[in-house]
Amino acid sequence: MNIQEQVDNLIDTRPGKELLTAAYDDPAYEIADGIYRSGGTTAAYMLLTDGGRIIINTGMGYEAPHHKRVFDAIRPGPTHYIVTTQAHVDHVGGVDLFKERATLYAAQANNPACQADDARIRELRMRTAGIWFDMLGTDARRIYKQNPGVSMAQSEPTADLLVDRRLTINVDGLRMELIAAVGETTDCLVVWLPQRRVALVSNLFGPLFPHFPNLNTIRGDKYRFVEPQLATNKMVRELQPETLITGRHEAIRGAELIDACLERMHDAVEYVHRHALAGFNAGTDVSTLMREIQLPPELRVGQGYGKVSWAVRTLWESYVGWFKLQSSTELYPDSAAAALAELVEAAGVDASIARAEAALQRGDAVLAIRIGEAVAAGGESARVKALMIASHRYLLANGGDESFWEHGWLRDQMKQWEAR
Repeated sequence: MNIQEQVDNLIDTRPGKELLTAAYDDPAYEIADGIYRSGGTTAAYMLLTDGGRIIINTGMGYEAPHHKRVFDAIRPGPTHYIVTTQAHVDHVGGVDLFKERATLYAAQANNPACQADDARIRELRMRTAGIWFDMLGTDARRIYKQNPGVSMAQSEPTADLLVDRRLTINVDGLRMELIAAVGETTDCLVVWLPQRRVALVSNLFGPLFPHFPNLNTIRGDKYRFVEPQLATNKMVRELQPETLITGRHEAIRGAELIDACLERMHDAVEYVHRHALAGFNAGTDVSTLMREIQLPPELRVGQGYGKVSWAVRTLWESYVGWFKLQSSTELYPDSAAAALAELVEAAGVDASIARAEAALQRGDAVLAIRIGEAVAAGGESARVKALMIASHRYLLANGGDESFWEHGWLRDQMKQWEAR
């Protein structure tokens, strides 16, 4: 395969919906020279020093006992440093369990602010987490049984070292550079091992690489801006890593392949950004741009985590805000559901469902769902239920299973309608 075909192969072999299930390594294994991986929601890594170790990311609180057990089996300590590459809960959750008396915890300077952001909407996220994540505690119960008596509490750690630009650490025979970056969050760190030309980026570009970045997750997050992400891409390319270690999957090896992936990702994001701005300035409405802006074949990247169409909408709101300049009704609480209910009453339930069924028959499942929701607001029936299940199943079968987020949402909605 030529280098572009190798990029395509990486895209095709890293699908989005598999993120619904965490993959745990047992035992931990060497993913690069002196670097061990323990998979989970996001993988944790252990870097060996001459006589100790450095832990990079610690998993959720309930996952940390697993990570610690498999790492301890290889090198139980001392733990010189813990580094988290961002403040998301699946990175910081086990810091307290791993931290020893002499351990220093290092994070990016924005880590406290990002942890605070997460805390502010914790209840919202917990209320909706079951759409995408196992809330039955299947993995947690298994890990507890394998590690009885070990704390599974979720850490909310305070860093001993905050990195605002770049920090070089020499400890116990290992040289490590921590480089501040903006990617999936505004508090990302790249762990760079210059002597080995290894860049440990975890979810800097998202958990799937090379896939389109998620400028906003539908579970709820602050918007992620394009220009800093493009600058981060350029920074990592300038390092010229020969091994790139991400939050999921095997390491990507070979400077040429890594550079080709980063170049394509950069150019894909830049393409969408440029065409979205051109459409905004030309007065094209956002929905039209969401349909029309698509990547050309030579810029194909995966859309298993972020999607081009969602990026277009996020870009509008990032630059302009929530007002789309199309209707006075946007200035007031949404009355669309009430308006549709009025139209259903005027047209009749049977006629409305028939129109929805016809829309689904011609492949417009989104329109079918919109009409179905309006009919259901006035009273559900077996016919409405069948329509809604069939419409969500259609979307899943026609591209809706590519994105982790879209797949999880559609699957959950179908399950809810099936249970009614």
